[in-house]
Amino acid sequence: MAAPGDPPPGSPPRCVGVIGARDCPPSIAAAAFEVGRKIAEAGWVLVCGGMGGVMEQACRGARAAGGLTLGILPGQRREEGNPYLSLAVVTGMGEARNVLVVRSSEVLVAVSGGYGTLSEIALAGVAGIPVVGLGSWVLEAEKNRGRGLFAHEARDPAEAIAAVHEILRRSAHERRGDGER
Repeated sequence: MAAPGDPPPGSPPRCVGVIGARDCPPSIAAAAFEVGRKIAEAGWVLVCGGMGGVMEQACRGARAAGGLTLGILPGQRREEGNPYLSLAVVTGMGEARNVLVVRSSEVLVAVSGGYGTLSEIALAGVAGIPVVGLGSWVLEAEKNRGRGLFAHEARDPAEAIAAVHEILRRSAHERRGDGER
């Protein structure tokens, strides 16, 4: 049975990006794995930068749950990507590939992260793509012209994915023109 916000039968699957650092401690790796697993369980495609750390652990979680993962790689060889990618796009663009990761996602989950993650959060803001933060960057809205970084700041992977469900549900209603329900 389709969940609220799921595309109609025959439509392409929803694409949810996971962004975060190439290196991460075990606690962040575990959170990324769980986010990836929950993305796959929802039937969404996991989009990421295809490298190690948060990206690899999210892909590992998605693949463990039978999901599809898409890595948009910065380099020029597929072999550079993590071993849990279902599909790899070789760009040769370096960090500029962050634009492709963001634009290929309907919503992003930022799991912790470094400056590359911050650049993706900023690109998403410019593009109007919502970002759910999970232990990621902090920017006080009152010190940033009233704008925060995230559509939602989650305490754990379950809350992050619940927020993604809600964002996708709202966007599906907006596309159909039937408003919030």
